[in-house]
Amino acid sequence: MTAPYSVFSTFDETRDIVKLPGNEVTTGIWTGDTGSLFEIYTSSAQIGVSGEFYYDLYNANPNTGGSDTAEVQFAVAYGHVSGAGSPTLATLNTSNLPTQVIYAQYRNLLLGNSSAVFQFGPTTALTASNDIYVINFQRARMRQAVDPGNWQLSLSGSRGIQTFIDNSGLTNATDGNLSVNNSYDVLSGSLTAGTVGSTYFGKVFPDFGIIVLNPSLISSSVGLGSKVNNARTSTAYPFGAFTGSVTAYQYQHEGLVRSISASLAAGSPFIARSAEAITSVNYFVRVFNQNFNNTNNPTILSGSSQVPLEAFRTKPVTYITTVGLYNDQNELLAVGKLSRPLQKSADKEATIRVRLDY
Repeated sequence: MTAPYSVFSTFDETRDIVKLPGNEVTTGIWTGDTGSLFEIYTSSAQIGVSGEFYYDLYNANPNTGGSDTAEVQFAVAYGHVSGAGSPTLATLNTSNLPTQVIYAQYRNLLLGNSSAVFQFGPTTALTASNDIYVINFQRARMRQAVDPGNWQLSLSGSRGIQTFIDNSGLTNATDGNLSVNNSYDVLSGSLTAGTVGSTYFGKVFPDFGIIVLNPSLISSSVGLGSKVNNARTSTAYPFGAFTGSVTAYQYQHEGLVRSISASLAAGSPFIARSAEAITSVNYFVRVFNQNFNNTNNPTILSGSSQVPLEAFRTKPVTYITTVGLYNDQNELLAVGKLSRPLQKSADKEATIRVRLDY
């Protein structure tokens, strides 16, 4: 098309496209963008289907009238490298080996081929752990990542309430750190006081929204003992690390759930925030005087393909209301709306700035 009837204008990448420095936006990770969770509930339906693998934890009771507002906030699981805590196939030929599945799943996800087992501690003194507790934030809640240095977990046991945070504030991480080296260590401490002590209780993987804890150290520090698991059996199962042979699913993760729930009831909320890096690009759409002065609406033409009104031939005027951003394949990628129509004619030029955040 000739210039007056042109539809597209190509951007000059060096002049018309300006990428702005990225910003990190953080919000509360729980329902309603709140940063503190004060109560949790389990779902009998979910436990009945997949409870031997993990428990989903809700902000409201999904088993009662609160089910309309109940949303999954995070999940808790227990894994063992050789399947302890669940019956072997020799003991129960229908066994799902849930603890072994959980351990292998998170090992493959978080460690890849770098290690056969999880290891906790300083780089110079790593200690292998054959079992793990896992706290997995609900994916939609965490957006891009869990904000390191902005979460705090309290656990309750016979030794009282213990609080844990990560050590991201003690590393060389900068600029909001959406996970430097992909993980941080979990130590005792609080968001107000910082880390306390030198015991490494686990690791947090912010990009995955996963906290992995060492059950042995957690159990000894917090004091997680044996309690009757009356939801399924009258046998008392230890809620710490378990290495014995069993003939039924142990639901080891329920101990951690009860510990978290008890600390919430005592007024120590689970605090966490999500983090998301926002990239902004400004597109400067330059509307020169000889461009975009005629409409492309075919109804403007008469049967002889002539513009019927003299005004449209001698002094055409258009009104810009929308700007579309297309790729090289002529696919519409984004649309920008002007706050009010912008009059355009041959004696007027304009520059429209379209800001795209992603």
